[in-house]
Amino acid sequence: MSSQVDNRYFIDSETLSEQALKKKHSLESDPSVRSNHMEYMDGMERIKSDIMDKVLYEMNNYDYSVYTAKDVMRALSKEHCDIEDFKALLSPAAEPLLEQMAKKARLETQKHFGNTVYLFTPLYIANYCENYCVYCGFNCYNNIKRMKLNMEQIEHEMEIIAKSGMEEILILTGESHAMSSIEYIGEACKLARKYFRMVGVEVYPVNTKDYEYLHECGVDYVTVFQETYQSDRYEELHLLGHKRIFPYRFEAQERALMAGMRGVAGSALLGLSDFRKDALASALHMYYLQRKYPQAEISLSCPRLRPIINNETINPLDVHERQLCQVLCAYRIFMPFCGITVSSRESKEFRDGIVKIAATKVSAGVSTGIGDHESKYTGKESEVAEGDEQFEINDSRSFDKMYKDMSDEGLQPVLNDYLYV
Repeated sequence: MSSQVDNRYFIDSETLSEQALKKKHSLESDPSVRSNHMEYMDGMERIKSDIMDKVLYEMNNYDYSVYTAKDVMRALSKEHCDIEDFKALLSPAAEPLLEQMAKKARLETQKHFGNTVYLFTPLYIANYCENYCVYCGFNCYNNIKRMKLNMEQIEHEMEIIAKSGMEEILILTGESHAMSSIEYIGEACKLARKYFRMVGVEVYPVNTKDYEYLHECGVDYVTVFQETYQSDRYEELHLLGHKRIFPYRFEAQERALMAGMRGVAGSALLGLSDFRKDALASALHMYYLQRKYPQAEISLSCPRLRPIINNETINPLDVHERQLCQVLCAYRIFMPFCGITVSSRESKEFRDGIVKIAATKVSAGVSTGIGDHESKYTGKESEVAEGDEQFEINDSRSFDKMYKDMSDEGLQPVLNDYLYV
């Protein structure tokens, strides 16, 4: 694999300072100036776990070209799907049998989740970032409007969201320890507890003690995306910052569970690398966590690449909707109890269809920008400056519209299914 970053991910650098531009080009063109992406930085907790080794072994030895239609049919005929069956379902041999896969996936979804579909919304509270991830709109070299909400502004955003009827919120930041400290995130989570029954975070990975702190602040679950599980490709795409350290990011969900979190979620960002291998690794990561922590609520997501500010050419190459549907059906058949989230990165039509087959959770009333819920929810001009978005969303339906559409499709929208006693 080439040591050069793929040109399709390059961003517009015209507005960077000469010094920053020189460093950026050096990181992109000269691998020798980058830190070792497999070595922990000072202060990063190391845990004793064999999950990463098991996942990477299976992924690195996965040759999906050897599977045949017979292997796929055998997997579909079994009551319980094992890892070998799952590999067959992810292979190209399964594509002509997608209809059969969808039927089996739908039966499994209805068996374990009925006709329910869970609704939540994300709230971005800051978009400062210290990482250089070449595909992300928040990356530290991208010239965007940066914004960090204060606690009063955060609460105002939460009030607006809560008035819509939403009961679950996912709090997100860019990955900047300096601008979005763990204390800042924790205080935001305490505010969220006043307005929402379920609180999740999707922030930079932290040590166990910090996850314990966030749990004390009211966090129920933690989402971390590995982006790609293929280490060489990961190294090419994450050139600077804490996110560059592959194993520390991989172990984030396990540290969160060690800290007492009720649930975790994860995935690759499909389209960054070989999506079949990344889909295998994503599911196996959650599978092994479930076996090690059977009390935990485990969820999978399935995000695909989307355009970002200063680079509208980013697309999830080779991962079309048909391939995405195959991945989701395979997930459901392999892990029938697992929650599956489909975000607003996908189209209305795709999300309306996939919730009848495999997905159990969708976002609504989504904004990936900072401080703009008032303008998007009420039509009023926001009282604060707005920060730029992380990526372009595809499905911009409001909470009310999403709720109605799900109901009209014969589904039962669920806002919360957890009671504190």
